[in-house]
Amino acid sequence: MSDDLIEPRRDYNAHTLSSSELCDSPFEQFEHWMQQARDQKIIDATAMALATADATGQPHVRIVLLKRFDQNGFAWYTYQQSDKGRQLADNPSASLLFYWRELERQVRIEGTVTRLDPKDADEYFYSRPEGSRFSAAASIQSAPVANRAELEDKVSALHDQYPDGQVPRPEVWGGYLLKPERFEFWQGRADRLHDRFVYLENGSSSNWTTQRISP
Repeated sequence: MSDDLIEPRRDYNAHTLSSSELCDSPFEQFEHWMQQARDQKIIDATAMALATADATGQPHVRIVLLKRFDQNGFAWYTYQQSDKGRQLADNPSASLLFYWRELERQVRIEGTVTRLDPKDADEYFYSRPEGSRFSAAASIQSAPVANRAELEDKVSALHDQYPDGQVPRPEVWGGYLLKPERFEFWQGRADRLHDRFVYLENGSSSNWTTQRISP
């Protein structure tokens, strides 16, 4: 391996995490950490790695944006015939990862995924900026395309077709909801002796057990 790829070693000293600081609910704990990330003005604080696996077990991962979360789960929106849409159709288990470098924190969330109601997708789609709506309507996500000009021509044609800006939501563009079964909160610590706590669902989504695990 080239030495140029090895970053200078740094330690983690920003925060600590103890069992006494944990909220009873992992959703509350996540909300607390997310708010701190946003208060710190961290760029793309809602960005999360979404890991899926296809029918053969091959894993796939990409960055998407969290759009909302509550006790029911974590939601995002995408083209449902994309690579990740097909993978979730074959295997509806997935994992999310949030990483806030400035706070030296990670959150891993694992669970099962379901599609959101089309009415939910409509509400979010029509709240998006006009340019984003036209791009979503013009692009068949993950499908081969000859060049960028082809995509731009499709967007231009849709603008001609819908000069008022009210391009309809594609039927296959929609939302997903991950219902968590496991959370892990990771706080970087000095000498790599990190703080890690796991929440496991204990019979219901309102009843969780916590456990410190080794770094």
